[in-house]
Amino acid sequence: MTTLELVKKVVKTLDDKKAEDIQVIRVGDLTILGEYFIIADGTNSTHVKSLVDEVEYQTKQVGKTPTRIERDTSANWIILDYTDVVVHVFYKEAREFYDLERLWKDGEQISVSELLEETKD
Repeated sequence: MTTLELVKKVVKTLDDKKAEDIQVIRVGDLTILGEYFIIADGTNSTHVKSLVDEVEYQTKQVGKTPTRIERDTSANWIILDYTDVVVHVFYKEAREFYDLERLWKDGEQISVSELLEETKD
């Protein structure tokens, strides 16, 4: 599975589970932390946890497991690190506070709607 295929798989999974405001930023030219950041938010801590659980499950089905998982105790922000793809799932208020999109504004915004269109059968 290529890096872009993994991005598409994660985006589709998040969309299917009703994640809000999904953003994909290509940051590979800016950092060694990864090639893509995927940022999304859930409506509450339970939704955030279920989004992360489903991403983990779906990626495991295609042989990809995160090399690292970071979570705060309140499930306001959970990070799944797949090395080249880093998935950030936030509770909305935490996302607004940390504002990763502003921090990585020099990265290339990737169209989520185009990625989702490419995943249709």
